[in-house]
Amino acid sequence: MGWANDNKPGWERETLEKLVQAQVIEQRRARRWGIFFKLLFFFYLVALLILVRGGDMGLAGMFESEREPSDHVAVVEVEGLIASSAAANAEDISKVLNEAFESEGTRAVMLRINSGGGSPVQAANVHDEILRLKEKHPDTPVYAVIGDVGASAAYYIAVAADEIYASQASMVGSIGVRMDSFGLVDLIDNIGVERRLFTAGENKGFLDPFLPLDEGHVDHLDGVLQGVHQQFVDVVRSGRGDRLVERDDLFNGLIWTGDRSVELGLIDGLGTDRSVARDVIGVEKLVVFKPRRSPLQLLFEDLGMAAFQQWTTWESTPQWR
Repeated sequence: MGWANDNKPGWERETLEKLVQAQVIEQRRARRWGIFFKLLFFFYLVALLILVRGGDMGLAGMFESEREPSDHVAVVEVEGLIASSAAANAEDISKVLNEAFESEGTRAVMLRINSGGGSPVQAANVHDEILRLKEKHPDTPVYAVIGDVGASAAYYIAVAADEIYASQASMVGSIGVRMDSFGLVDLIDNIGVERRLFTAGENKGFLDPFLPLDEGHVDHLDGVLQGVHQQFVDVVRSGRGDRLVERDDLFNGLIWTGDRSVELGLIDGLGTDRSVARDVIGVEKLVVFKPRRSPLQLLFEDLGMAAFQQWTTWESTPQWR
């Protein structure tokens, strides 16, 4: 009896140690399985992306390179917000345009547009690149086909095309310039906040939202916006030429439906990408050209990173929207 009591504490300690060791082993095993399943899920997403978006990663070209090139219409998409940090940025669009023009078998280039506008600078860069490529490839016509909307900066790009088409209910035009701001002068006065601004240069605090509007600053800004607007108007007149119906409200920022746009000379006719390829160009095959991105970039975009980039675009710059 005394022997059992003397050894009981050692037995409990040994049992406790075994239980702790077993728990540690189980936690390590669970951690390893957790890592395994996370990696498995990641590779599953990558494999799914390759299956769904393989053509965008250049994989389709690996199998099509040995085929004889056939006549096609090279499609370049201008989708969503036009901005340097968005999917529709001048650098990517220009690279794709060059590939589309240089592709063997390209009989025409089609801009498939669905955008409400964005940056004047980005739009101007794309517009100028289209004109350069048209001069370099005089036998390759350029067509623009507008989907739901082709307005503002998107229309600025469209007028570089030889002809523009849209659907009856498409929104077209918005030839104007806007710059968004806000004023919080009364708010900070009401809540008792003192604004302290230190600048070097008397106009460095230009249009500060916490200060009252200065008439001289407003006049200066109006001159800037009018200058950018005039650039827009000049480009539209140059691109559309005698097809435009000159009227006072054509360049004041209004949008028009597709059928009305035909009457005003903003577009050349009604149609979709398929109907324009078939009935106007005479080549039914469409080949979509897209920016070359890594699988990881495509994965992040498909998970919503592109939408996040557009949301965070700096909105205080002048916008053609």
